[in-house]
Amino acid sequence: MKRLLLLMFAILLVFSCAVNPYRESNAVYRKQLRVLKETISKKDTVTIEKGLTTAFVGTTNFNLRKPNFVIIHHTAQDSVQQTLKTFTLVRTQVSAHYVIAKDGRITQMLNDYLRAWHAGSGTWGKNSDINSCSIGIELDNNGVESFSAPQIKSLLALLRNLKKEYNIPLQNFVGHGDIAPTRKNDPSRLFPWQHLSENGFGLWQKNPLGAAPPTFDPEVGLKIIGYDTKNLPDAIKAFKLHFNQKEVNNVLNQPTIDLIYNIYLQQQ
Repeated sequence: MKRLLLLMFAILLVFSCAVNPYRESNAVYRKQLRVLKETISKKDTVTIEKGLTTAFVGTTNFNLRKPNFVIIHHTAQDSVQQTLKTFTLVRTQVSAHYVIAKDGRITQMLNDYLRAWHAGSGTWGKNSDINSCSIGIELDNNGVESFSAPQIKSLLALLRNLKKEYNIPLQNFVGHGDIAPTRKNDPSRLFPWQHLSENGFGLWQKNPLGAAPPTFDPEVGLKIIGYDTKNLPDAIKAFKLHFNQKEVNNVLNQPTIDLIYNIYLQQQ
């Protein structure tokens, strides 16, 4: 009888894992939430220095910090299942808020108010901790294939929701390559940034392009747009990956300077 019960338990365990392969990671998620709840509920006094200790008086006026950027990635993996597995393994130390499959299915992996580990050491403008102020969206794409129509349709629907919910400025929808030009090149040159901009997400050139004045400094322009220009060639290449996908290189020719000026003016 004991052996029969053990066998039945083993069968139920295998069945439950087959029905929900993320049962274990979901349990870890809930455990992490409990830890965070305990952390933000602490009301301990803190010793600043000898003889100086804080007191605690709880204010009635507060809420959650909200995201102000959306960072778009491609997964560079073979399938959405592989990506979900990557984001549910502790050892990988990477995550995102949303993953969008080629068929348009959206998987949310983290509450919007929580900090995902998707941006790494990227910067945008004066923001040097992008993870703390952004939502990360991963598109199931290996980096050399076109993005599917259902996937982009779902992305636009999700972006509309996020923009409305958090009042995210249109210029704050950028790519991983924009915030980490020396390390990343996603989403790839096949990503439809112009189409996104036409729908209210991200900047795009305004026509006619026009010529930049002789006094215009393109490096300063890139900085004002948001790019980290410590490695200027990589910043130029990242800019072109977003705004001139037919010429993704680090050549700073006159058409590129004119394009930088065009986008720079939209930041003023």
